[in-house]
Amino acid sequence: MNKDIFNNTEVAFAIKTDAELEKAYWLFKLIKNEPLVKLGTGVTKFALKHHFPVEALIKTTVFDHFCGGVTEKDTLSLVDKLYNKGIYSILDYSVEGAENDETFDATMQKNLELIEFAKNRQEMPFAVFKPTGMGRFAIYEKVSAGEKLSDSEQAEWDRVVQRYDTLSKAAKEADVPLMIDAEETWMQKAADDLVEEMMRRYNTEKPIVFNTLQLYRKDRLDYLKSLHQRAQKEGFKIGMKLVRGAYMEKERERAKKLGYDDPICVDKAATDKNYNDTMAYMVEHIDDMSVYAGTHNEDSAIYLTELIEKHDLDKDDKRVWFGQLLGMSDHITFNLAKIGYNTSKYIPFGPVKDVMPYLIRRAEENTSVAGQTNRELQLLAAERKRRKL
Repeated sequence: MNKDIFNNTEVAFAIKTDAELEKAYWLFKLIKNEPLVKLGTGVTKFALKHHFPVEALIKTTVFDHFCGGVTEKDTLSLVDKLYNKGIYSILDYSVEGAENDETFDATMQKNLELIEFAKNRQEMPFAVFKPTGMGRFAIYEKVSAGEKLSDSEQAEWDRVVQRYDTLSKAAKEADVPLMIDAEETWMQKAADDLVEEMMRRYNTEKPIVFNTLQLYRKDRLDYLKSLHQRAQKEGFKIGMKLVRGAYMEKERERAKKLGYDDPICVDKAATDKNYNDTMAYMVEHIDDMSVYAGTHNEDSAIYLTELIEKHDLDKDDKRVWFGQLLGMSDHITFNLAKIGYNTSKYIPFGPVKDVMPYLIRRAEENTSVAGQTNRELQLLAAERKRRKL
């Protein structure tokens, strides 16, 4: 398939009104300015910390573009619009960074509600949560390092395990696959081991619990291959979401500061190869696993369509998914959906203040990823011209 398919802006922006298109264009114009993004995120953090009334401004700019609403019900009109274009939705309760059991239990309860919410809606094929939504970063870090836990820490970790199990069991009973995001390397081993245990318990017939591989990490394909060996031996299926990763600068700074090998691929080309090699491995072993390719990279999206064709799979084989974040890469999502592939949008939602860490990452990511914002602007400009705005 030719990459020219992604230049069809009429399809890409089909659900955007003229006003929404204009707003998106000027938002990406702002995001393109790196000093402005750094200043803006700094001022926003300060304003929220000191309770200045900036939420309304955030709500009408970045929040409305990158998020589906404050509650899951707010997202439903968007979900319907997407589904009318053949695009599925994944609701992501994007509250993170909590530090107490009360909040973790509340987040777990919200995710149980979302599993139930998705249960009878074919337009919502997955549920998702973030590891630090279920427990403190520091406890994951300590378990990952193999440090001895105090009695109270062990009890705390047992509660984290129980939350994962409660959600995984609910996902299995509802037949709604559950994706678990990945975070920083120094806490990820604990999350990986825990998700693997959930796969062992609940993925006996098909992939229900999905882990996430950040493929800017050099070690992830080897990790997948070793997991595959265990899965074959022990009789469980693997579900994986593939992403490139969102913490590169932080990872590199920490490795340099503490004097250990940089865990990140040497450059973008190496990351792209790692991503594509991992997709190829998964499609090659599709009878044992299910792949969700979360990518804004046009070449990787095209490559996955070629792998589907090479292995003689149907375009809509439910073991292979494409996914992009709301507000980004509509030209990939909408154009792939138009020709029959399983495509989805990740739709974050939650109180404005609580989703700010997510929004700041999106702004920084669009500023730092070479070409991402320019491509968005080029496509938005082409559609403005087509509509004669």
